[in-house]
Amino acid sequence: MKWALSRDMVTVGENLQIWKLKLSTTKTVSAVFHLNNKEVKCELKVNHNNETLPFCSDPKYLRVTLDKSLTYRRHLEPLRKKLSARVALLRRLAGSGWGAGAKTLRTATLALVHSPPEYCAPAWCRSSHTPFTDPAINDAFRIVTGCLRPILADSLPILAGIQRAELRRKGVTLSLARRATKLGHLFR
Repeated sequence: MKWALSRDMVTVGENLQIWKLKLSTTKTVSAVFHLNNKEVKCELKVNHNNETLPFCSDPKYLRVTLDKSLTYRRHLEPLRKKLSARVALLRRLAGSGWGAGAKTLRTATLALVHSPPEYCAPAWCRSSHTPFTDPAINDAFRIVTGCLRPILADSLPILAGIQRAELRRKGVTLSLARRATKLGHLFR
């Protein structure tokens, strides 16, 4: 594929000079995102000040791993493992003989299990891989409520007194959209 550059197109280097910014070539990578499987093996060769930027197929931006087709699978799989480890910690905190009270478990669940999946949720919440995180969250609800596996997962958030994970993610997304709308009026 050939790219045609118009005369009025400004290069990245020129924009950096205009805004008086300096590109850190040790932290910068090039990446390609696509929805066409024919472009899977496409790699960019980007030069900046006679230095080639490394190509990364799964770059990280603000601790969110981006994959080539932006499905966020590479971000959500490690998140699931992280949540499972935190649920194991909750299980130890609950204990069978001396365990913490329901209020303490609820607070710990909100802090340990619900905060990581809500980080950058507006970016990845519509991914088809989002349900990867739900089993760990449901296990945390079971620990808070003391319910066993036969209880339906839909009733666990109600019994725990915590909003469902899907609704919490949508709430974070709507909150961000409201803030962006308010700020948008300031910059017009």
